[in-house]
Amino acid sequence: MTNPFPIPLNALRAIEIVGRRGALAPAAEELGVTPGAVSQHIRRAEERLGIELFERTPQGLRPTPALKLVLPQLSAGFTTLGDALGTLTGGSDDVLVLTTGSVFATRWMIWRVGKFAALHPDIELRLVVTGSILDLMRPDVDCAIRYGKGDWPGVRATPLGGFDYQPVCAPAVAARLKRPEDLAHVPVFRDTTTMLSWDAWWAAAGVSEPPPLHGPTFTNPALAFDAAIAEQGVLMAVDMMSADAVSDGRLVRPFDVPARSGVQYWLATAEAKRESRKLRVFREWLIEEAPDSQGGYVEQQRRGSW
Repeated sequence: MTNPFPIPLNALRAIEIVGRRGALAPAAEELGVTPGAVSQHIRRAEERLGIELFERTPQGLRPTPALKLVLPQLSAGFTTLGDALGTLTGGSDDVLVLTTGSVFATRWMIWRVGKFAALHPDIELRLVVTGSILDLMRPDVDCAIRYGKGDWPGVRATPLGGFDYQPVCAPAVAARLKRPEDLAHVPVFRDTTTMLSWDAWWAAAGVSEPPPLHGPTFTNPALAFDAAIAEQGVLMAVDMMSADAVSDGRLVRPFDVPARSGVQYWLATAEAKRESRKLRVFREWLIEEAPDSQGGYVEQQRRGSW
């Protein structure tokens, strides 16, 4: 009898991941092997199948037309296997794994975990906080909160808001800021990961010749928030992320002049995965919760929305 799987299942999985991501590292991370082992999987598969699966380009590995044709079937097949395993083992529908960055986790989600748990005690929310964009096809990840344009390939993106942004700081620092040009006289944090434009904010504030700014550099924006609350300087922040600290007085918006970016927060899920009950419940809760969050957690409590 002819073997329907002339190459190992792990090799198929490696091919599927590399085909979607265009690199060996994501497949190596998920499979728990080295990038070299993934490369060997691909090479041996090509030898056994007698066809080339990837084009080696300076931009990475690109699926050949033959692989591109069947890649959706491979992705759907592994999704079906994952669903079947979840049904077989049971209990997977009561744990929701959410991956997100440090700012959303510490400045928004952490304040609302209890609220979600109170409304849905049958669902355990697990946060994976990372600066990396994890593969949403992984069986151990249900969804992600991402910041950007929402145009990630193979991703179903639900908008949550967060277009507006502006400088924030502690009240003691704000007392030294009478006009935007005064930012030259206080520390202003530089966030190496930011997608927010100071040039756009200066334009919104009506400053045609911005002064030079100085201050410490942060590679973790969550730490920059802590430093701003500790009266160490000024941070450019998305209004949605600073709303809680502003509402309880830890931070203020000294100029109250927001700029609008072309990016926002999104709930991201894999298009190839079916939407489970737990994911549907979480998505519906987020859609309802996110617009209210602009006013801050403390303000919600005052309105009795907790």
